[in-house]
Amino acid sequence: MSVLWQKNSTNIDEQLQDFMAGEDVLLDQVLLPFDILASIAHVNGLKNIQVLSEVEASQIITELNALAQEFDEDEFLLDNRFEDGHSAIEFYLTEKLGDVGKKVHTGRSRNDQVLVASRLYMRHRLEEIFDVCGEIIQSFLNAAHAGEKVAMPGYTHLQRAVPSSVGMWAASFAESFLDNALGLMQCFDIINCSPLGTAAGYGVNLPLDREHVAEALDFDRLQVNPMYAQNSRGKFELQALNALSFCLMDVRRLSWDLSLFTTAEYDFVTLPNTYTTGSSIMPNKRNPDVVELLRAAVSPLLGATNEIASLLSLPSGYQRDLQGTKGPFIRNMESGLKALRLIPALVDNLEWDKEKMTAAISADMYATDRAVELTSSGVPFRDAYRQVGDELEQLEKRDPQQSLADRVSLGGPGNLGLDILQNRYKELFG
Repeated sequence: MSVLWQKNSTNIDEQLQDFMAGEDVLLDQVLLPFDILASIAHVNGLKNIQVLSEVEASQIITELNALAQEFDEDEFLLDNRFEDGHSAIEFYLTEKLGDVGKKVHTGRSRNDQVLVASRLYMRHRLEEIFDVCGEIIQSFLNAAHAGEKVAMPGYTHLQRAVPSSVGMWAASFAESFLDNALGLMQCFDIINCSPLGTAAGYGVNLPLDREHVAEALDFDRLQVNPMYAQNSRGKFELQALNALSFCLMDVRRLSWDLSLFTTAEYDFVTLPNTYTTGSSIMPNKRNPDVVELLRAAVSPLLGATNEIASLLSLPSGYQRDLQGTKGPFIRNMESGLKALRLIPALVDNLEWDKEKMTAAISADMYATDRAVELTSSGVPFRDAYRQVGDELEQLEKRDPQQSLADRVSLGGPGNLGLDILQNRYKELFG
């Protein structure tokens, strides 16, 4: 194994090195393109302060671009020949350029190198998650418009409560994902700062052109203090995972609803066939396996946040423990995004059984409507509440469409406020 920190007198114990390297080579397969991108910006920064000549910088950047292409085309393998992606980059450049390649690490440490690669990866994934949230919101808004007058039971405590609508159900998820998207934007704003040039956490005795490098990488600002740059590792990852977790917690609730609504006891909705599987032994079964796995998608992420938070019980400055933040962070950003990408097609292809949902709305579910009607004739609400409670058995089943239409308070089934939600969508997504 090739390691950057090896000195002439250092003997490498392969067993110890394998333990210390951990999963880095596997995880860095995700980070390597961003590490190369940051290295190009760093080289240009070194050229700006004359640490590298124009020719040297051009040679290094040419080879970095070649490495990126080779990696993308599976011609360069990041494997256990290397300790991590950082060492792979430097050894590649040294092999291609000799002493010129050895100059790439001037003014930086693996500490700020992994920080900037992780930051670029984090930013990229947050943008992708944000875009998928936009697709999810639009799917729910479409479903809300289509189901605005499709009656279904509304539940509290898992008990039938009042008439509701598919439109109201769908609009609830649309608004929730609007908030999730806003949270992703706020997280993006917090993490969108460049740590490159902070080195190992105490700066370097070179006038590094940090502002140019940050601008080249499209960061909004610098992470100024080198110690804080190190202390932010894990903290920023937690913020990104938390923003993602709110999306996946809504996926969990959606999955729970669909798991219930597809049972024979409810039988309100049919899932698209591609989202179900058969039983290995029972020929009569179609199981909502995809929905059940979506329901579970947030669980490992919540475990990862606890894992990372536990690791961060550390003093200031870099500690090797921080390497342990990389695995749970990357795995859950990847798996969470995969789960979210399944939601738009799922929502778009749900088939609701209008007759069965209407039949499930019993006469007693109009009790609240009746109590509010009595208040319109001057009866105090608490008296109306008791009167209707005493007369539940005499209540007659009504037209659920009228019940929906009468509830015109903003957000209610007769006034869903979909135009407001659509405008919020336009403000966020253009």
